[in-house]
Amino acid sequence: MTQRRLFLAAYDVRNPRRLRRACKVLKDYACGGQKSAFECYLTEPERKRMLQRVTGELDCEEDRFMVVALRLGGAVRCLGTAVPARDQSFIYIG
Repeated sequence: MTQRRLFLAAYDVRNPRRLRRACKVLKDYACGGQKSAFECYLTEPERKRMLQRVTGELDCEEDRFMVVALRLGGAVRCLGTAVPARDQSFIYIG
């Protein structure tokens, strides 16, 4: 089985149309998040595909996007109303 890693994906998109389209791409891969930051458990091929898809929606002269790999095997600590993922080995892309 392919190992999933936890990533933090975030964006700053200036155009409302591109913003909606980038948000839709991220929601396809996210297990949680809000506004412009999303938690994503991804395999390497899924990460590459997500980057490819979101790149197609952005204007790289105006917009910003980043994906940060979080510490491998590190515990996820949630504060407030945040809820940790129940099953890190499962992702729904739809």
